[in-house]
Amino acid sequence: MRTEVGIIGAGPAGLLLARLLALSGVACIVLERRDPDYLRARIRAGLLEEGTVDTLAEAGLADRLLRERLTHDGVELAFGGRRHRIDLKGLSGKVVTIYGQSEIQRDLMDAHAAAGTELVYEAEDVSLEGIAGDRPRLHYLKGGETREIQCDFIAGCDGFHGVSRQSMPPQVLRTYERVYPFGWLGILADTPPVNPELIYCNHERGFALCTMRSLTRSRYYLQVPADEDVVDWSDDRFWSELANRLPPDVAARLKSGPGLEMSMAPLRSFVAEPMRYARLFLAGDAAHIVPPTGAKGLNLAVTDVRLLAEALAAYYRQGRTDLIDAYSDRCLARVWKAERFSWWMTGLTHRFPEASGFEQRVQMAELAYLVSSRAAQTTLAENYVGLPMQP
Repeated sequence: MRTEVGIIGAGPAGLLLARLLALSGVACIVLERRDPDYLRARIRAGLLEEGTVDTLAEAGLADRLLRERLTHDGVELAFGGRRHRIDLKGLSGKVVTIYGQSEIQRDLMDAHAAAGTELVYEAEDVSLEGIAGDRPRLHYLKGGETREIQCDFIAGCDGFHGVSRQSMPPQVLRTYERVYPFGWLGILADTPPVNPELIYCNHERGFALCTMRSLTRSRYYLQVPADEDVVDWSDDRFWSELANRLPPDVAARLKSGPGLEMSMAPLRSFVAEPMRYARLFLAGDAAHIVPPTGAKGLNLAVTDVRLLAEALAAYYRQGRTDLIDAYSDRCLARVWKAERFSWWMTGLTHRFPEASGFEQRVQMAELAYLVSSRAAQTTLAENYVGLPMQP
């Protein structure tokens, strides 16, 4: 087979890139090792920046999103048993959208099914060849048969554990990483959210987050040790621990119910540089991971593929290579700012087991300063709603 762009990964990053390329008249084929049911069932984050919503709308993917989404003008921080609201819209002029990543996945898959995009699911043993030359190739196994795709470019949208980043020469690749000593234990339940906006709780027993997927479906998280096993947690134990970490007025409103899903997510900060080597580009989790505290993971992936689609379209339409050459630097300029913010939010809201008494008191002082300073709140708001894409 022959195409212009071979895309590895049919998550939101890969499918959005395929959609943007198709709208620009650029041919592509998408390879995915999982089956469609698995992709639809994955539970992921759901807080979108305005730039992400705008990109989905420009791609013709936002009809259901705009009908069903929740928009939040603010966010709350809780510590010392009290809540403090940050006025995101008043401070930044922007809002955030609540719309589950699984819903975005569904919208993308439906759009590609209607358009007849060439998607190869359950493509096994994907490998890359010739990425330093003019005709890179993708090899994969399907139905017991080895197949090949000849491309002009390859886009690695296959996540942190994917083959794309591992295919870059080790002497070219630089990686930066921080692994946190805790993770998030999350529960999804068909119960009304405890609060109209998100609440980030810093408690002596550990961090907690109250969020939602809709007006009838809630998502809650607890900070737990990194080696915690989800099988040790019953629904009742989760709800009890959550109530212990919430301010009393919030805990009194908490509605518990059977968990639709409970999962454990480790926290890490990770960046790979550069995000391009010759004819191979990395996008999304293949290039960077952020702790979910700042809600930046999906939003960064959308920025990556928007910039990549723009660069590839300029190459095929106008013969330009400047945007291809600038792709990595343009992405990383925003990635590192999002990494900084997510790292800062994690440090502000979580209890670190190795922290000294001095460090704990400094953390409380920083929270107290934040809720008393409009300038500090503006900094949080500007980062939380999303910094502008790089020119």
